[in-house]
Amino acid sequence: MSQHATAEPARTHAAHGWPQALAAVLAGYLAMIVTAVLGLWAAGATGLPDGAFPQVVAAVVVLAVGGSVEVAGDAGEIARSDAALDALPLSVTVVGALVAAALFLRPLRHRAVAGAPELAGWALRIAVLWLVCLGVLAAVARHTFTIEFDDPTGGLIGDVFGATPRVGFRTEVPQTLVIGLLWLAGVLALALLVSRGAPLPPRLLRFQEAVRPAAYAMVALLLATLAIGVVIGIVVAATRGHAAETLAVILLGLPNLMWLALTVGLGTGWEGTVKGPFGLPMPQLLDEVLRTGDLATLDLGALTERDARAWWLLVVAALLVFGAAFLMAVRSSARVRPWQHALRMAVALALTLTAVSLLARVSAHFGLSLLGIGDLGGDLGGEVSLRPMLWQAFLLGAGWGLVSGFLCGLLATRFRHHGEAPPAPRP
Repeated sequence: MSQHATAEPARTHAAHGWPQALAAVLAGYLAMIVTAVLGLWAAGATGLPDGAFPQVVAAVVVLAVGGSVEVAGDAGEIARSDAALDALPLSVTVVGALVAAALFLRPLRHRAVAGAPELAGWALRIAVLWLVCLGVLAAVARHTFTIEFDDPTGGLIGDVFGATPRVGFRTEVPQTLVIGLLWLAGVLALALLVSRGAPLPPRLLRFQEAVRPAAYAMVALLLATLAIGVVIGIVVAATRGHAAETLAVILLGLPNLMWLALTVGLGTGWEGTVKGPFGLPMPQLLDEVLRTGDLATLDLGALTERDARAWWLLVVAALLVFGAAFLMAVRSSARVRPWQHALRMAVALALTLTAVSLLARVSAHFGLSLLGIGDLGGDLGGEVSLRPMLWQAFLLGAGWGLVSGFLCGLLATRFRHHGEAPPAPRP
């Protein structure tokens, strides 16, 4: 009996040890690096000067986990180059989150309950190694480029005034480590909430019935949206060409576009602008709307004015939301009333739309000025910005959640809920 008692803790420790934590962390980063490499390769970034491709890959991975990459410009003594970038490569983010979450949950499967110290210890091992790897990537993610431009003075600016424009990037390491740790904590916490097979501390078991079906439904909603985007991307690449550019969008920014489309389809508006040679990668319809003024409004009405097929965004978004609401309802206990489904779906969808709106926003700018006057070169200055109307996302998410949650709660009463035993036959 004593030998069996001492063997059980050793087996538990081995399943949660440092080697397993290292394997989980390396697998997560490797998945993100491979995704970033393929996406940047498809975008043509392998031809960057001075062998900067590895540094750019590292910067993309750092951005993907919420890290801070500062873009700075230099154009000599009397000239100034101004650059800024605030965008997340969400395809890389999603891949890393899915792999990290799966390997975090793997040693915990087939168990109903786990103590808080055990879960905290396992998460702490992963967090320590995660930060070490992130620190290495942050140190690598820095480079400076010299930009060739059409000098309207015939070389006077560059040769006499020393106004050769340069732009570079580097990582704010302390800020990156803090945000990266918060990102990992959010991923691991969400993994515990979503997975029905993951154990929870005894004190939290009473909350799983209310939280887990809703969390699972929201993750399923977002992943289903991405699956539709992948299918659309494959069809576009096969029928309209530009396969490399489409692959780059899928591997780097598919959630940025698809979650934007989801929020627009549900009625949320966005504000933004596109100026200069830069623009959104696809579809062209978004770029056209955002070039209509200094601050354009991007919503379902603006899109349908240019292409009536944009109304399909409403249809697809509604189907996805009602599908998620039904999934939540059938995964819930039969004791849950339709009005409770409505409230839980409203809270979950409002928070989800707000979160993805924050994640999908974009802001980028570059310009070169001399003596503080204007931009030099029509192909140098550019700006892209896209900001959500968060209050709309939250309120519309709550409204859609109430309606879909209540109706699907009623519909789910006709189906046997997960885990319910069929009624016993009467003698």
